[in-house]
Amino acid sequence: MGSRVRINAYVLAADPWWLEESITAYYPAVDRIVVSYDQDATSWTGTPLPVEECLRRIRAIDTEGKCDFRPGHYSRLDVHPLENDTFQRGEALAAASPGSDWVLQLDTDEVIPDLGEFVSCVEEAHLRGAGGLEYPSRYLYARTGRGTFLEMSSPFWRTIGNYPGPVAVVAGTRPRHARQSDVGLFRVDFSPHNTDPRHPWDAVVNRVIDRKAGILHYYWVRSEENMRRKAGWSGHADTYSEPKRLHAWRWRMRHPLLTTLSAPFQPIDNRFRLTTLPPDRRTWRGES
Repeated sequence: MGSRVRINAYVLAADPWWLEESITAYYPAVDRIVVSYDQDATSWTGTPLPVEECLRRIRAIDTEGKCDFRPGHYSRLDVHPLENDTFQRGEALAAASPGSDWVLQLDTDEVIPDLGEFVSCVEEAHLRGAGGLEYPSRYLYARTGRGTFLEMSSPFWRTIGNYPGPVAVVAGTRPRHARQSDVGLFRVDFSPHNTDPRHPWDAVVNRVIDRKAGILHYYWVRSEENMRRKAGWSGHADTYSEPKRLHAWRWRMRHPLLTTLSAPFQPIDNRFRLTTLPPDRRTWRGES
């Protein structure tokens, strides 16, 4: 396609749990990574953040000096946490845009398992004149055994794509809400027909990839202590911190088969299947 598409990235340094796995997965493909963090180590909701731990880990894996550290003030308690989320992402995206064609905006619990496929999708989106890349994520809800996870699924246990927002956007894009932007999207899915129950059944699919290439989103795959902390600092803290959610998470980990069998009778967010990842994709600390 002629000259290479120039790609930068930004990362919000707040959650250390999957940070190394996330950044190292796309590190070879980007020229610069803007590391945005609150200089007072305070979250969007006003709770303490492990910022120094995040920065220490990032410096340890930044072997080529690609990281550009940008402190700021992002805990404005007079506005909703999601407004703080959008504001911080906007500043990080603006800082990452110079010198690039596209900017990756992955959270630190999202891991790209097939970088070649992912970059190829960014390049095709670029060629087609899109403003953002919607790329499917596989939501891993909990680890239930050695290499086995509960994964969000269709009512009858098929793989679905999840789309928290475009994971890459054209440089200079301004976010409207969290990762959402008012841009034309190039949409990738696991099937020629939409697999995401939150999208219309006839949503356009521009490219199909194998499910093994979907982003692995380890959003609730963490220790209980870390999950409690994340629930408190998240932009969705008002719902994530509800006691019933933690209780349900514990129960499902203890009863994965019952959780899976009940999928046809559950609402969208409570449908799961058991899935086993190959050893090089488990990324569970201490597991081979």
